[in-house]
Amino acid sequence: MPDNVLDTQPIKKPSIPKDATVLVVEDNVANFVLIARMLGYLGIHCEWKTSGYEVVEYADTLQRLDLILMDIRLPYEDGYGALKKIRASERLKNIPIIAVTAEASQDQMEKARASGFDGFLGKPLDPDRFPDQIRRILAGEPVWEYN
Repeated sequence: MPDNVLDTQPIKKPSIPKDATVLVVEDNVANFVLIARMLGYLGIHCEWKTSGYEVVEYADTLQRLDLILMDIRLPYEDGYGALKKIRASERLKNIPIIAVTAEASQDQMEKARASGFDGFLGKPLDPDRFPDQIRRILAGEPVWEYN
């Protein structure tokens, strides 16, 4: 193609798997509702737990699970403790787990990476960027963003 001609092909966005299910581990109801609405807009079914406590047992009951969005600061058991339990589960160990936290900084992001999270999204979540972030994550692309 000559240099003076623009490529007008649309950018193809990664597709979302049919019947995708995301487990949202979030103790704040308003935050969960926002995430659930944004996932619903993408056609993604979501499940909800309010604590890392018993998250493995709950996740094991789900017929399908494509992604876990995990708040870091949770009652009873934080996101780091829940992450360790999920990684120890044979059935769940390969599910992508993304840290979602209001403690969004480079240091927190590096701590999450070192702990074994597969990505990082800082709160407040950006409704304009969130759909693309989720598409990329579900396509297997690591997403590490905090602002």
